Amino acid sequence: MNIGSLDPLSLAIYVFPLALILLLYIYRMTRQQRENILLKSKIIQSGLTEPPSLHPLIDPLKCTGCGACIAACPEQPGHKVLGLIHSKAELISPTECIGHGACFIACPHDALQLVFGTKKRGVDIPHLKPNFETNVGGIFIAGELGGMGLIRNAIEQGRQSVESICTDMSKQHNNELDLLIVGAGPAGFTASLAAMEKGLRFATIEQEVLGGTVAHYPRGKMVMTQPAILPMVGEFPFKNTTKEKLLTFWQQAEKDTGVCINYNERMESMTVIEQGFEVQTSKNTYRTHSVLLAIGRRGTPRTLDVPGENLPKVTYSLEDPVQHQNHRVLVVGGGDSALEAACAIAGVDGTEVTISYRSAAFTRAKPKNRQAVEDAVSTGRLKVMLESNVRAISEEAVELEQHDRHFKLPNDAVIISAGGILPTAFLRSIGIDVETKFGIA
Repeated sequence: MNIGSLDPLSLAIYVFPLALILLLYIYRMTRQQRENILLKSKIIQSGLTEPPSLHPLIDPLKCTGCGACIAACPEQPGHKVLGLIHSKAELISPTECIGHGACFIACPHDALQLVFGTKKRGVDIPHLKPNFETNVGGIFIAGELGGMGLIRNAIEQGRQSVESICTDMSKQHNNELDLLIVGAGPAGFTASLAAMEKGLRFATIEQEVLGGTVAHYPRGKMVMTQPAILPMVGEFPFKNTTKEKLLTFWQQAEKDTGVCINYNERMESMTVIEQGFEVQTSKNTYRTHSVLLAIGRRGTPRTLDVPGENLPKVTYSLEDPVQHQNHRVLVVGGGDSALEAACAIAGVDGTEVTISYRSAAFTRAKPKNRQAVEDAVSTGRLKVMLESNVRAISEEAVELEQHDRHFKLPNDAVIISAGGILPTAFLRSIGIDVETKFGIA
């Protein structure tokens, strides 16, 4: 049909709907862009500009603004990680990006690459081969320590690492073990099941409890993951669940399979020997052909080094807020874990909770956690002492310094959530190459 031959009325019938659709599209895109610019500006002002792990670096010259990366992000729409600004994709909320990598896969124009760290903040990442083996032959790394913090990624890496180790098991050796697994978080637990399924002579040690970092989340914390397959168990069905449900699933899998994990056993040293390694722990000495490190990045808790820190009432993580009912609690720190712990305890009847943080603002915490703190403060359930430092801890009180003034607060429990000392020094001490990455793959 020749549009030029149509009379004005017929032409209007055809053109008007198309024009209306175009105008609605332009309005919608303009509104979204304004929202993205405003949100990004707020994020920059709050200082939340450093991604915690793997994240996309977008080449604006290659990006066509198709939005495929935005649609593929599993965190959307609950968390505005990516958005379009001036018809180009940008990382709007860097701290909300947790390294799914789905955006990289979805981009049809090769405009994204996945990187660690930024120009301002480097991230220590051990150098790994595609089979998760380090530069030290026989030592493998899986999970968060290698830079991949997602539970599903950790599960897959734990399984794939054992498959790689089995391939290398063609060499004869005289050690008591084929494999020593260090850590029982998602990667280490999966690797233990895989080693059991493969019939390897193995042992798994864990300095704390089953679950790794997940076990130290506050009670009721939501956990984002994706379905996966666990060796000897089958489908790992969770997509968005709680810490408790996830740990219950793992505990049942441990019971059903009979896999053995040596808890409360800490690795202390590792020495290269003929045909493998000798690993000294707090309880035993193991001679093994291969070692899988699945120890996470939480590392050793950072201490305050103040008098009284060794008292029983001082801990470095929160497991159950209810145990602090009717307690006067001090939480030390300004990151997400500190704010989550303080708010969780403040929700328990009879508690008096105070946060002590050395800086002037909670710039490292996510907006939702800062808002939760503001809400708790406004209702009187929580007190905040910014620019303060703990000077001493006693049985019945804590001494804090703020603006050259000293305060004593009656106290029943102290939770120090000041981060951890990463195991970088240990990795380097056994010869593993560790690179500090500043926004590179």
